[in-house]
Amino acid sequence: MENRKLIKIATAGSVDDGKSTLIGRLLYDTQSLTTDKLEAIERTSRQRGFDYLDFSLATDGLVAEREQGITIDVAHIYFNTDKTNFIIADTPGHVEYTRNMVTGASTSQVAIILIDARKGVIEQTYRHFFISNLLRIGHVVVAINKMDLVNYDEDVYLKIKSDFEALVEKSDFEVDQITFIPISALKGENIAKKSELMPWYVGNTLLDHLEVLEPSDLHESAVARFPIQYVVRPKTEAFHDFRGFAGKLYGASLKVGDEVTVLPSFNQTKIKSIQFFDQQFDEVLPGASVTISLEDEVDISRGDMLVKAGQEPHSDKQISATICQVNSRPLRVGDKFTLQHGVNRVLAKVDTIDAVVKTDFSGEEPAQQLRLNDIGKVKLRLSKAIHFDPYKSNRSNGSFILIDEGSFDTVSVGFIS
Repeated sequence: MENRKLIKIATAGSVDDGKSTLIGRLLYDTQSLTTDKLEAIERTSRQRGFDYLDFSLATDGLVAEREQGITIDVAHIYFNTDKTNFIIADTPGHVEYTRNMVTGASTSQVAIILIDARKGVIEQTYRHFFISNLLRIGHVVVAINKMDLVNYDEDVYLKIKSDFEALVEKSDFEVDQITFIPISALKGENIAKKSELMPWYVGNTLLDHLEVLEPSDLHESAVARFPIQYVVRPKTEAFHDFRGFAGKLYGASLKVGDEVTVLPSFNQTKIKSIQFFDQQFDEVLPGASVTISLEDEVDISRGDMLVKAGQEPHSDKQISATICQVNSRPLRVGDKFTLQHGVNRVLAKVDTIDAVVKTDFSGEEPAQQLRLNDIGKVKLRLSKAIHFDPYKSNRSNGSFILIDEGSFDTVSVGFIS
């Protein structure tokens, strides 16, 4: 059977930009809506007096969402084509739900940023792109929606494209990682079929563009990191002396025979075998969960890490990071938390709050605390060293969360500088 691609997408758009309608249209055009769901959309659309199908009903699942016509919660939506499986993290776009967008987009490879053709680039567009840039998302599609309401005017499209490109110049995002597509989600123009009403646009439809993206081009280029989640000791007659280390590989591949360093002990050994249940492999690729056994007896526990020899990460008890505050409790200097870095947990104290970062790329300003949905720069002091990479070079080993020691609530999500 042919291997199918998997593309993970995050969507972002301001209120009434048509994000839910776009996702509903994608589900409809790929025949991913169940019969009862489609009948419910048809019935509700008629009851509301619409002469069209309101595809936003396919995604706004909460009662409050349906009543207000906005997206509040993060929902994961699945659809597929003949070649590709897609997972969409449908995230809220307005300021008070910044934390939802950050968490929803954290595992995505592609971001679709919607812009209302009538409004153009607005403050919320800055925030959506800033978060995409902060999270190092591999590709951004700028979908300029509601072109039907501006008579499919090419000049409107070109003006918005120019304004967005000026925003990109303020970031460290590569221009070739961005694609602009004029669409009408409501009318289905340039979604799954080429629009005859916009002959001046010569690129792919949105769905065709998403299909030609290759996961290998969207993965970060990083070194191998294998955090240990579980030590496997069967202690059966058949596997009496077996000792394996289970986990998920990030960054780059590992092979049998590779020389590896064990952290935090810095002992060195070689990979003896790689297996998944009863299957043996010579190589494991990033994203796979496997069990690795080593040639030498080495003391390894949950929370330790295997890396290729000579490619060791940074090790320190102090880190600088950009964080997004996701809890209503303000973050202040001196606050103490549990920091979870991968499967490892250490105690952490807020040493300094250096600045609040403005999401319009206009700079930073001093701050005494970070409030809900603020994005700021901080320094943390840890109870023991962690082995980390900067987030920009390794997303998995450069991110963490801060957990309140009393309530066990997640307070902040962080990206190590």
